[in-house]
Amino acid sequence: MTAIEFPAVSAAIRVRDWAEAERQARLHLSTHPHREDLLLMLAISLQMQDKIADAVAAHAQLTQRFPQNATYWGNYATALREAGSFDEAAAAHQRALQLAPDDAHELTNYGLLQLHRRDYQAARATLSRALALNPGSPEARIRAARAADACREYDEAQELLAPWRNWLPLEDDLQLELGDLLLSSGDGFDAIAVLEQLVQRAPANVSALVHLASAYERLNKLPQAQATMARIQPLRAGIGPAQAAELTHVLAKIAQRAGDLDDARVLLEGAGPRGEGDFAHYFSLADIHARLGNVEQTMQALESAHALQQVELKQAVPARFQPGASVLPAADRCIERADYERWPTLIAPEQGQSPVFIVGFPRSGTTLLEQMLDAHPHLQSMDENPFLNKLCDQLADQGIMVPYDIHRLGQRDCDELRRRYLTMVCRTVPRQWDAQIVDKNPLNMLWLPFIHRLFPNARYILALRHPCDVILSCYMQNFRSNMLAAACTTLERLATAYVASMRNWLHHVEVLQPAVLNVRNEELIADPTAQAQRIGAFLGLEDASPLLRFDQHARDKGFIATPSYTQVIQPINAKGMNRWHRYRAYLDPVLPILEPMLRHWEYPTAPAPEAAIRASA
Repeated sequence: MTAIEFPAVSAAIRVRDWAEAERQARLHLSTHPHREDLLLMLAISLQMQDKIADAVAAHAQLTQRFPQNATYWGNYATALREAGSFDEAAAAHQRALQLAPDDAHELTNYGLLQLHRRDYQAARATLSRALALNPGSPEARIRAARAADACREYDEAQELLAPWRNWLPLEDDLQLELGDLLLSSGDGFDAIAVLEQLVQRAPANVSALVHLASAYERLNKLPQAQATMARIQPLRAGIGPAQAAELTHVLAKIAQRAGDLDDARVLLEGAGPRGEGDFAHYFSLADIHARLGNVEQTMQALESAHALQQVELKQAVPARFQPGASVLPAADRCIERADYERWPTLIAPEQGQSPVFIVGFPRSGTTLLEQMLDAHPHLQSMDENPFLNKLCDQLADQGIMVPYDIHRLGQRDCDELRRRYLTMVCRTVPRQWDAQIVDKNPLNMLWLPFIHRLFPNARYILALRHPCDVILSCYMQNFRSNMLAAACTTLERLATAYVASMRNWLHHVEVLQPAVLNVRNEELIADPTAQAQRIGAFLGLEDASPLLRFDQHARDKGFIATPSYTQVIQPINAKGMNRWHRYRAYLDPVLPILEPMLRHWEYPTAPAPEAAIRASA
């Protein structure tokens, strides 16, 4: 491209007056129709004004006139992507990469197209290649993190974003993407800092305002969320369909949090899904219908949600859906008493220096227990983190398979594993060294032999709840974990996973004989004071009364990394108890699967009184 020799065009571009740039480019093209630079500026000015059809035509002219120019093919591909012509865009990107195979910018744009097409694994490979060519680029790292997040490779995404504090300020779209990824990964306060900075310098950026409002809601800062949404009202006339859909979904969530369920339902149903694979929309719609007591509509929305989510899961974890595949493979791994007796005797931390582990099948009340314990000054929780899974993965890379090869771990190995565990804890929370760590991760129940090897004197609290309420609640959740999401695609799979998990736990409790306190959610709700005293006595706490002030403590924390983040900031109530009776027609077919655990834990399946069912709404 030659230098622009037309001052009026240059001036308009310099101040980002794209309408004037278009007018000037057209004016000069009428007398200089073959000027390459003018045609390029026309194409760019059209694209910046969202005149996509005209922009596509202008970029196409450039590729026709200069077919060996990789940049023009790349620009054409980006315009085609914005026009929704994904197949043509892919062909244009491929042509650009034939001409410039090591162009990191072009690879990044091609990866973005693959993300749009929901070809997540291909996008991850393409964007990883772009990052390898330009490892110092914040854009390359952010885009690669988005692909990793889409592939549910959350640790990889977090690692890619780790240096984000050195990148600010970024271009608006990149800073918005960074904020969204930080929120998705559980760094809620960091996400708000990034988005607030963006909104401060770009107060009319509707997408930034919408994402900031969503982040405030996620951190239980509802007044700030509402105030941020109010700032958008004067700007609504100029927003496009995609922004309008995202805006409406956030408005619906805020309305739901305010108790305006009918308004929230109307907003969601009016907006519809935000794209072809928007399973989150249907999970949100199901949640509102459930709160309204609309059983049939709830289950219809959940069926749509799981069908769409399964498409993504089959890309991320295809082995989980092979014929005959285990629903929850970790639950199939057991050791026997003879295996345990092969373990060498080692020095290990005493009970007071060991974490307290809160376990139980998800949605059994583990978050409530965690918040209760975290409210005590002598205990410190760290939200839900898969530290033990990571340690087991590291061992697997060394050929040590948990639980079968635990006997191979000697004193030095266990000391090193405890050191790594503590390092991960300290990276997650500012460690209070006078407080005992509380590790709440429900499916740590499947890692009991490994935990017992590292912390043989640790205490466990097993959260229990009626199995039918548990699996119904799980079915209603949009879990980030591949393992959980894959197990939750149908009620039958869920019931199978629940029974397998409990059998695994009960077997290893019998073999290992750890110190366990069973806490039933129903009993905790009925008499929180008595249960708090039980828990306090079990953990050796002199004063258990702080456990009962958990709701205020949770509100003060802000971000809580669990699907129940809206519930644990409220005082204990009976909502959700016996809710499964409303859905009995859908749960009756899986009662035979659940029967062994219903019998073991002595939970009834007889019809509940109507008053109890109404109270569960």
